[in-house]
Amino acid sequence: MEEKENKLGTQPIGKLLVKMSLPAITAQVINALYNIVDRIYIGHLPEVGSLALAALGVSFPLIMIISAFSALIGMGGAPRAAIALGAGRKDEAEKILGNCFSALILMSIVLTALFLLTNATLLTWFGATENSLPLAQQYFTIYLMGTLSVQLALGLNPFISAQGFATISMLTVIIGAVSNILLDPILIYGLGLGVRGAAVATVISQTISAVWVFWFLLGRKTLLKIRRKNLRIHPAILLPTMALGVAPFIMQSTESLVQLTFNAQIKHYGGEQVDLLISIMSILLSCMQFFVLPLVGLTQGAQPIVSYNYGARKLDRVKKAFSLLVRTAMIYTTVVWVLTMLFPRAFITLFSSDAALLEVAPGYLRIFMLGVFLLGIQYSCQQTFVALGQAKTSMVLALLRKVFLLIPLALILPLVFGFNGILAAEPVADIIASVTTAIVFLLVTRKLFRENKQAF
Repeated sequence: MEEKENKLGTQPIGKLLVKMSLPAITAQVINALYNIVDRIYIGHLPEVGSLALAALGVSFPLIMIISAFSALIGMGGAPRAAIALGAGRKDEAEKILGNCFSALILMSIVLTALFLLTNATLLTWFGATENSLPLAQQYFTIYLMGTLSVQLALGLNPFISAQGFATISMLTVIIGAVSNILLDPILIYGLGLGVRGAAVATVISQTISAVWVFWFLLGRKTLLKIRRKNLRIHPAILLPTMALGVAPFIMQSTESLVQLTFNAQIKHYGGEQVDLLISIMSILLSCMQFFVLPLVGLTQGAQPIVSYNYGARKLDRVKKAFSLLVRTAMIYTTVVWVLTMLFPRAFITLFSSDAALLEVAPGYLRIFMLGVFLLGIQYSCQQTFVALGQAKTSMVLALLRKVFLLIPLALILPLVFGFNGILAAEPVADIIASVTTAIVFLLVTRKLFRENKQAF
């Protein structure tokens, strides 16, 4: 037990980062398949493929909002629990876990009721047209039945990786994602359920993941257990957790606000091609999601290392972990940039064989991904702030890229460049936000580490 508790503070940083990040990256890539596989199967449905793809495209922002609430609790609580473990305060870490578990259940009930009552209006806001709304409602209404499973699976899994059990955390996602991949063709094509089948497959898969997480956190191997005595919510425990979780919540939920803006602009500038352009935007965002999630996995793998060693005041190890993290992240995002610039059509054809879509979408993907090479800096610095418990700074920087830059740019640039301006907003925001985040990170961490009597 002692060895498990201390490995985050004793093993070589390079070996530890590989051990923690590879399962997290694998988990994120496979997790991306939940929605991407749905889109691939749906996009190739006979006759209604492109329209069904548009329906999933307008449902996805609302799904991201549901996931963001799990991040508000889980991604806020797990770093605090890891810091407490590093400082030798196991009881405090378990209290954080118990409070987060109860909060996730309450949040699931509220979200399910709210979205069931308002889903038609919200889907219309997010770009559903008269043609795509019925399909979007079919998918999203069934998806809502699995809100509790989504909250528990995504909200509790970070507490597993925060203890150093990266492989178990990876298995949480793999079990659900593989289930989804196997069920999709059976339900969509075999049983002829179409869009409904994709939603049912996702609900079943998330439920399997939730059961796995819950079983582990009640078992013998976990360092932190869900205990009945810790389930009562205490504001002194939950509020700081939510404050730290605001940054990852914003990073996920603002994706929905961004897509709301994108789709509203497409409705305005798309003319008679609105449904086609919304389908294309759905594909572009799917590609961005798939490329970014391994980056998220890498930074999540580093997060317990940084949090534990910061709590244990081993600042040399914190510096080494961040240095290796940012270099690895930059190599990855540069490779992604090269691939999307050289082979955009290869990625588009995964989602659709529609001739009209394939004629223009590859060029749009090149524009959309122009700034992706700098996101390695953005995500490394952003998640390290979360790992260090710097809630206010991480929140401001999370707001910067999506709210202060991307949304205004998506509203302004189309005035000059039309639909291409909507696409160009993404790389311009990525570049400005990444440079700004790097500067802020250097200034804040130097001051923070000086206060701990060790210069950065």
